[in-house]
Amino acid sequence: MDQSQLLHDPNFPLFKTPRKTPSSPAVTTTATSKPPSTAANPTSDGERIEDHPDETATVADTDTDADAETFGDLGLAEWAVKTCRELGMRRPRGVQRRCIPRVLEGRHVLGVDETGSGKTAAFALPILHRLAEHPFGVFALVVTPTRELAFQLAEQFRALGSAVHLRITVVVGGMDMLRQAKELAARPHLVIATPGRIHALLRNNPDIPPVFSRTKFLVLDEADRVLDVGFQEELRFIFQCLPENRQNLFFSATTTSNLQKLRGRYQDKMYVYEAYEGFKTVETLKQQAIFIPKKVKDVYLMHILDKMEDMGIRSAIVFISTCRDCHRLSLMLEVLDQEAAALYSFKSQAQRLEALHQFKSGKVSILLATDVASRGLDIPTVDLVINYDVPRFPRDYIHRVGRTARAGRGGLALSLVTQNDVDLIHEIEALIEKQLEMIEYKENDALSLMKKVFSAKNVAEMKMIDDGFEEKAKERKKQKLKMLEEKGLLTKRSKKRKRNKEFAEEGKEQKKEVLTARNVAEMKMMDEGGIEEKAEEGGKQKLRTEKGLSKKKKSKERRKESAEEGKKQRKEEVEPLADIATPKKRSKKRQ
Repeated sequence: MDQSQLLHDPNFPLFKTPRKTPSSPAVTTTATSKPPSTAANPTSDGERIEDHPDETATVADTDTDADAETFGDLGLAEWAVKTCRELGMRRPRGVQRRCIPRVLEGRHVLGVDETGSGKTAAFALPILHRLAEHPFGVFALVVTPTRELAFQLAEQFRALGSAVHLRITVVVGGMDMLRQAKELAARPHLVIATPGRIHALLRNNPDIPPVFSRTKFLVLDEADRVLDVGFQEELRFIFQCLPENRQNLFFSATTTSNLQKLRGRYQDKMYVYEAYEGFKTVETLKQQAIFIPKKVKDVYLMHILDKMEDMGIRSAIVFISTCRDCHRLSLMLEVLDQEAAALYSFKSQAQRLEALHQFKSGKVSILLATDVASRGLDIPTVDLVINYDVPRFPRDYIHRVGRTARAGRGGLALSLVTQNDVDLIHEIEALIEKQLEMIEYKENDALSLMKKVFSAKNVAEMKMIDDGFEEKAKERKKQKLKMLEEKGLLTKRSKKRKRNKEFAEEGKEQKKEVLTARNVAEMKMMDEGGIEEKAEEGGKQKLRTEKGLSKKKKSKERRKESAEEGKKQRKEEVEPLADIATPKKRSKKRQ
């Protein structure tokens, strides 16, 4: 396969959207959008003027707004419709057509749709519509799993609510808690928060809970992640501080058992919209994989990044599983004069925001990130997602690759697969019900960078030692274990750790037995003088290991061992001489 065809199909729609054939309905009610004749500017929250497949809503009632052509048809105020038009959002997308009217009716809503489908506008627009009618604070609380997503949501709310003079407070970790408490006491219209920080403020400051006494809306964005076991304690306390007559809105790109439990809890009080069953990646996403040796993974990554310009790719996100590797790769690319921003949890909040700003503004075209960037981030220029590490959980793959091919645009997802990742790839393919395209490459072209990359890797690792990264990692691990212990989540992990420790100890015992057997065999070879000497040697070895010998005895033993080695060496030197003295016998052996 030619190198020009390595990662790029000439017909691959990086900047255009192919026509999609309508899919058949999977469950109860189906709404089909009518294709218009002209195209509009793409946005992440509004539907482009183009063909769309059928979407499916699992609801018992009939949807009268399924064929809505404009945002005005959904019951939104004129100022909201005008704002959408100014932002290039001409027609509502499926999740917006179905969910916005139900939110305006006052119902609880669960919306599940693919990444980049416009879920943010589906809950932001009706909240802003109601807020404009009765403005007060705090009108709505939006809870999201990551800090970066919280700041992005604030930007999107400000854009959609530019006509109503919004006051928004973002409450996330890594920022001054005293300042955040003062901002909350001022009762902003909207609070966008991560679970841990808003929980800490509510619990530790008695003046904060009354601020939320009249809150009308609670939104869980990326609800599958927020409802995870790690946030249960925080959510339970947050819910207790909110009024019972609030509206609950849950939005996600993937369905989990916790979301299914919500359906059972609210029953007919909740409107449920699911665009598809199971797990899904968008049709405009091209998904490929390269099978490579683990030792040269960095070399192939650099080779792919060097080809970005030739492939017409504007920017790329490289997902890495650990903070350590993310930091190491950022240092390595710096040595190789490849500009890149790095986003991972070890960085301060200011550094994380700066890295994201550099990437969004186009100052750098490569973002190295852990899974803190896999949820909800909407950056239209991202044309390529690289899985440097294949995610351990297949569901995370869907969220990672969802950072590209958003709002109907095309995109490419490329996974670097080593010999250790084959089972994980099979699990991902089973989940998304698609096979990744395994591509070929010119090995010589990629490996021509090996010397340069390995040298840069060594420099990066030395820099990590100098900046004390490992010590910081150990400290953060202690903090994490302490937090898990406080939440009562450490018991399960402790049991697993205990089992692993038992297996390790069992392995050590087996290794010890093997070494003991080897020692016995060596003793037999060295000592042909009888059982008494072996027993004596065994007793000495036992005494040496259990009680230890005095310096005098140790010195004596060393001298004796040296003498025995000398005898053995002389014996070995005599044997070849005997061979030389009898050449006829030796030649017979050779024959």
